[in-house]
Amino acid sequence: MRNFTLFAFFIFSISNFAQIKGTITDEKGNPLPFVSIFEENTYRGTTSNEQGKYQLNVKEVAGSTIIFQYLGYKTQKKIVLAATKTAILDVKLQEESFSLNEVVIDPKINPANAIIKSAIANKKENSDKTGRYTADFYSKGMFKVKDLPKKILGQKVDLSPDMASNLDSTGTGILYLSETVSKITFEKPARLKEKIIASKISGNNRGYSYNTAALSTYDFYDNTVKFDIKMISPIADNAFNYYKYKLEGTSYNDNNQQIYKIKVIPKRDKEPVFEGYIYIVDDSFAIYAIDLDIKGYRMKNEFTEVMNLKQSFSYNMQNKIWSKNAQTLSFNAGIFGIKFSGNFNYVYSNYEFPSSFEKKTFGNEIVSFETNANKKDNAFWNEIRPIPLTIEESSDYTKKDSLLTIRTSRKYTDSIDAKNNKFKVLDVLMGYDYKNTFKKYSFNYDGLLKLTSLSFNTVQGFNLDSGFSFKKGNEEEGKTTSVSTTFNYGFSDERFRVTGQLTHKFNNINYATLGISGGTKTEQFNSGQPISKLVNSISSLFFKDNYMKLYNLEYAQVNYSQNVLNGVNLYAKAAYEQRKPLFNTTDYSFFKRDDLYSSNNPLAPNDFTTAPFEQHHLFKTSVSARINFGNKYISRPDGRYNFRDGKYPTVVIAFEKAFAGSEKKYEYERIGSSVQYDLPLGNKGTLGMNFKAGKFFNAENISFIDYRHFNGNQTHIGTSGRYLNVFNLMPYYTNSTNDSYFEMHLEHNDMGYVMNKIPLLNLLKSTMNLGFHSLAIPDRKPYSEFTVGLDNLGFGKFKLFRVDYVHSYQGGIQQNGVVFGLKILNVLD
Repeated sequence: MRNFTLFAFFIFSISNFAQIKGTITDEKGNPLPFVSIFEENTYRGTTSNEQGKYQLNVKEVAGSTIIFQYLGYKTQKKIVLAATKTAILDVKLQEESFSLNEVVIDPKINPANAIIKSAIANKKENSDKTGRYTADFYSKGMFKVKDLPKKILGQKVDLSPDMASNLDSTGTGILYLSETVSKITFEKPARLKEKIIASKISGNNRGYSYNTAALSTYDFYDNTVKFDIKMISPIADNAFNYYKYKLEGTSYNDNNQQIYKIKVIPKRDKEPVFEGYIYIVDDSFAIYAIDLDIKGYRMKNEFTEVMNLKQSFSYNMQNKIWSKNAQTLSFNAGIFGIKFSGNFNYVYSNYEFPSSFEKKTFGNEIVSFETNANKKDNAFWNEIRPIPLTIEESSDYTKKDSLLTIRTSRKYTDSIDAKNNKFKVLDVLMGYDYKNTFKKYSFNYDGLLKLTSLSFNTVQGFNLDSGFSFKKGNEEEGKTTSVSTTFNYGFSDERFRVTGQLTHKFNNINYATLGISGGTKTEQFNSGQPISKLVNSISSLFFKDNYMKLYNLEYAQVNYSQNVLNGVNLYAKAAYEQRKPLFNTTDYSFFKRDDLYSSNNPLAPNDFTTAPFEQHHLFKTSVSARINFGNKYISRPDGRYNFRDGKYPTVVIAFEKAFAGSEKKYEYERIGSSVQYDLPLGNKGTLGMNFKAGKFFNAENISFIDYRHFNGNQTHIGTSGRYLNVFNLMPYYTNSTNDSYFEMHLEHNDMGYVMNKIPLLNLLKSTMNLGFHSLAIPDRKPYSEFTVGLDNLGFGKFKLFRVDYVHSYQGGIQQNGVVFGLKILNVLD
């Protein structure tokens, strides 16, 4: 009932607005995009579209005073006299001539520096004025592609029919277009509540757009502004360490307030800095406007070429507050000759600045959707939309919405599926997909020649994976059911193994998921899979190193997971396991063919006859909880979407019990916990932390399989983006324990803070990592590692590599080594 009342009030309020609209051009008749338009001394405003067209809702047309504000042009004030519901007001703006005549210039003093210092000194006062508000919010986002080629690296680009119909013959067109209208409540530093009244996506009848206010709060009064990394604000406390400034002129706005136009110049090219212009108001030294570029490499995003952010602020004579009324974020990106561009427009209007909010105003829900927010008709949008659609945008909506009915019909989907589902002879090797779009199910066969299908280990020799899977889902209800089976054959041990799995997700609200699995497979002693199949295959076949230690597992398992409270995920598992030891069956390799591999016994690498454990079986149960403190979420009619709050750590607690073993000695209990946290250090990077601890009970004679094994690395190849769960030089099983343990991983990534300042090395555009890793277990000296390395290395846009020097120490034994990080292997394996 409350939501209905809010919606009814919203509809009533917009229907009582009159409207002023028109076109804004320069003196030559060229349309001016993204001009800021607002009613004087109110917070009703909008901006013009790419064709210079605008529409502004006002309470009354007659007597309205409208301000037209655009960077580089003189601000104009127009009084509307027409006494009609709708008025047409076209405007021509004149170019602004910025002058330095009013500024006394001393050749030894840079006047821009004094202005910036004053802006820094006054930024807290100016920031606090808009530190708490409610407002109406509108956003429009669009992604486009240009010159999409027929082939990439010799491979044909096979677009879906939906995607192909969006592009013209040159491979150019709109890929995504959406809009949202919402009411927002905000309090600094980062408390937000947003109620989305209307949401629309071109060609998508679900229409839940991700264009939210939470993704648009770029505040230059803060010391850093978050993009892919934290960029230094031109008026940060330490801004003079990063920027030079040049006063390019002054002008006056409609209130006769002097505006300084200051060019922002980076001191060092590779730093996380902006370049462009910031406009500062005299006396208050508030921000009048922002027009800044962000180079992709400066924010460690090589695929983005340049991003531009414009902000304009309007002044209210009654409360003396400069508030942001419009923002535009645009970018250009590219890869393989394909050009992408995007443009996001944001309009803030109808501000209110309360002195305080009620205690329960803010909660963990940051965004919610009104019922049927995605079902608003064109009449609604035409009345409420503050930025008129361009011809291209209007055409895109019309075309895609018309095609949507056709594309969702059974006749159409069946015809497309029939074409794509045709079976070819090569599909036996390469894999095959079958899809029924209308009934929402699909079938997949993995094939035999995929990159990850074939691998090598000393127990099975070359072994081949393949399998089948079936999936059926209902997006509206959030239900998904999948059934899969994996077949594995080892050519050396001549054994065929099969596993199967059934998974059902019940909804997208608490994500309750049930899984049933079982079968026979080879399994690493460390269930954390410290060495991947691909890396092990390369180590064995090329270097005759045998690090992957395996046993045969026959099992049946049931697992269940669910979000039981906000930020609390519960996981439960029960399994029957039969374990059998395995031995090497091959010494094959590409090189060193006369050498022997180490044995498959992790406790005795040179013992080829003794098994590391006796064959046995047992039952195991475990319960664990992952707690994300301060968890935030978006509520949509089709589900709930969680976002971990980076200000707080993630805590995991677990209990595991083994029982009903073939012998009593195999039974035990274990408790464990971990704490993971990323400590932000401003522009100096991030310190990542991962602490783990645990304790076994009644475990004196348990199987070595059930020991706590730690993720070592003897291959000198790193496959993860961060090393917060691995010891880079520690042998895989030398420190395994059935007692208590504590491990600590620390890694600081400077995000370029140091590397950007070192001549020549800054050309790498890399980041520096400093790490410390430690392990403590009873009756053994602690193991420690120190690491220093460079990340974000690569060629051109592809930054896929990392190199670390590692020094380790344990009980007087020291090791030194280099680890080469190949992050792409984590994706391929």
